[in-house]
Formats: sequence, C-alpha cells, structure tokens
Amino acid sequence: MSKLFSPVSLGKLDLPNRIIIAPMCQYSAEDGKATAWHTMHLGSLSHSGAGLLILEATAVSPEGRISPRDLGLWNDATEQALANVIHSVKTYSAMPLGIQLAHAGRKASTAVPWHSRVFLRPDEGGWQTVAPSALPYAASDDAPLALSEQQIHTLISSFVEAAKRADRLGFDLVEIHAAHGYLLHQFLSPLANQRTDSYGGSLANRMRLVMEIFRAVREVFPAHKAVGVRISATDGVDGGWDLEQSVELSRALHESGCDFIHVSSGGLSPLQQINPAPNYQVPYAQRIKQEVGITTIAVGLITEPEQAEAIVATGEADAIGLARAILFDPRWPWHAAARLGAQVSAPPQYWRSEPHHVRGIFKQ
Repeated sequence: MSKLFSPVSLGKLDLPNRIIIAPMCQYSAEDGKATAWHTMHLGSLSHSGAGLLILEATAVSPEGRISPRDLGLWNDATEQALANVIHSVKTYSAMPLGIQLAHAGRKASTAVPWHSRVFLRPDEGGWQTVAPSALPYAASDDAPLALSEQQIHTLISSFVEAAKRADRLGFDLVEIHAAHGYLLHQFLSPLANQRTDSYGGSLANRMRLVMEIFRAVREVFPAHKAVGVRISATDGVDGGWDLEQSVELSRALHESGCDFIHVSSGGLSPLQQINPAPNYQVPYAQRIKQEVGITTIAVGLITEPEQAEAIVATGEADAIGLARAILFDPRWPWHAAARLGAQVSAPPQYWRSEPHHVRGIFKQ
C-alpha cells in the first residue's frame, strides 16, 4: 500500500491522497480579476489526481500584488471573476480547492518574471509599497512606507474580508502566506522588521501580526474548512529568521488551532545563502512535525514518485507539495500511481488513456 496515496486530513478537511498542488503565481490576471487563463490552467490541474489544489498567491488589496498582473480578491469584481472560474472547474472536478491569501509588502510593484521582475515605480505602472519598516528589499528599489498601527488593523481586516469571499466562492481551505519574503514574513524577520512598537523587537512581537491574522481568519472561515500557514523556515542569512523561531511560531499556531504548516524557505533577502537540491527543505518540515506535532506539508525539489513516497512513509512530513514539477508534468499523480502500484481519480473521458501495463490505476 502506497503511503503517498493514502488519505490525510488537514483539520476537518479530508483529502484522498497526500499530493498537494502548491500555489504557483500565473501573473495572468487583469486588475486583480481572474481570466480565461485561470480556467484553462486550473481546469487542467484539477484533473491531475492530486489530493488538493491550492490557488496562487491572491492579493488581499491592490497594493499587496507582487505585479500588476497578480490575482486578487479584494472587491466584488475580483470575487465575481474568480467565481466564474471556480464554477467551471467544480462543474467537472471534485478535487478540493484551496486559496492562498497574500500581501507582497516591500516585494510588491514588480514586473512579471518574464520581464525580469524589475521594480516598477509609479510612472512605470507600479505603486508605493509598504512594509513593517522603511527598508527596501534591494538597494535599487524605492523605500517602502512603514505601516502605522491603524494600517496594520486595516490589513488584518483585508485578510478577513478576503477569507469571507473565499468561503462564498466555495473554497475548502485558506492558506495564509507568511513565506518567501512577502509582507507577513517581513514582520517575522528581524532583518526586515526594525519596529519599536508591539509589532517589532521580541519574537512574540514579530509573530504578533501572523497570529492575529490567523486567529481573525479562523474565526470567520467555517470550522469544517481548513486554515493553515505557509512559512519560510529560514531566511538563509545570519541574524535573520531561522528554524528555531519557525518551531516557536508553529507551536503558537498549533495551539491556536492551525490545521497545517506548509514549510518552505528563503525569499526575504537577496543575500540569502540557500542551496537548492532534492529534498533540501524537507528537514525543516520534519523538525517542525516532530517538535510541534502539527500536520506539515514539505516542499523542495520533490520530483520523483519514489522520493515523495519515502518522505511521507518515513514520517518526515504528512504530505508533499508540488509546484514546478506539476507544471512540467500536469499528470504527475497519474504517473506516480502507476509506478507505486496505487490508484488515482481521473475523469471518465480519460479512462481510455490508461496504458495496458498499468491497467487499474484509475478509480472507477
């Protein structure tokens, strides 16, 4: 029996297997509104056989977008555009759907990746960025504005309103984005957060915003649905956010009812020293799982079925997240089921594609 293809629960959300499609920005929205690209992209992935599909980082406010082409969920227009996409996907797929709610902070206002992701100033289509402190991500960027406490309270409300919209749209899960150097990660790291008020200084103060947003979202998102947090376990820079602090944050979130931690790394500083290799982030998830007991999703150049099977079979993590690997091979779970002797769900329109040497992989 394959452990990778055994059920797992994120809180009260039951998944048929432990393959998670991690959020992947598509930079294809128009003024925050989902487009036909999202219908095509998500429609394809919804037939992959994965246990869960989490939509890309979705901005809770216009200034929270990474680029002008980012997906958003901050008003009725962005909600309706996404509703059209989700309706189409759910009409033909029973795969559980999650959404990652995010704010880019000082890493906002950039061009899309295929245009070099350069910082955009207001006269170039960008906007004034915000952060915990007036410290730019790169020396060539304009300095962000340090958020006031009133603006922080408004930010929390933005996450709450987006979570309510996500519930109306039928999402089964919300993932709060506190990783990859974006705004909530910026509050966590002493490299980006040099505040002297209750949101800066001590570890408890730097964790405060993430905890407040989690509790506020958990309060409005139905109890039978899941709420978790994506973190970068380390900045990869001396004196920055590290694994020890990640364990403490995970413990506090677990005690507050967090359903899962999705464990990544890096993104806060261009000075980071992180060397990607197969499974390079899995030990972070393993440490958090062992010390805290919270359900963990591991990522980090996981590309092979046997590799993924070993991670969950040995208890290093409860589930694995695929991003670039499933963009490259949108039927990765089908192929994994064939190699691991397991079964996977697929729409009946595709059953005839089953190769003769692996008859029986599709659940019918």
